[in-house]
Amino acid sequence: MSGVKFTSEHEWIRIDGEIGTVGITDYAQEQLGDIVYVELPELGKTVAMRDEAAVVESVKAASEVYAPVSGEVTEANEALAEKPDLVNQSPMDEGWFFRLRVGDAAELDELMDEAAYKAFVAGLE
Repeated sequence: MSGVKFTSEHEWIRIDGEIGTVGITDYAQEQLGDIVYVELPELGKTVAMRDEAAVVESVKAASEVYAPVSGEVTEANEALAEKPDLVNQSPMDEGWFFRLRVGDAAELDELMDEAAYKAFVAGLE
């Protein structure tokens, strides 16, 4: 799963050219429990790194989803409106939240790679 970067808030971003696909990690969906609702960002919205971009609600809590990097939202995963539990079933694949055109690729260097994220999560347990 190379090419994926992680935040300390448990978001992931997978880069394909200048577009990044964003979601929450398996750890995050486990902590939240059963996802019942996802509020997605509007297309064309510009977000700054660490800005609130989406909201995910579970039976336990509501939580913000932050933009891992700055950019403009180009696509939202409309499937989550009908099936928010895709986030539980496939957090790193079908359960993605939104895509954005990366505004500053240098911001990616501030994120963790998979090994660093696994070590970070291990430190939380």
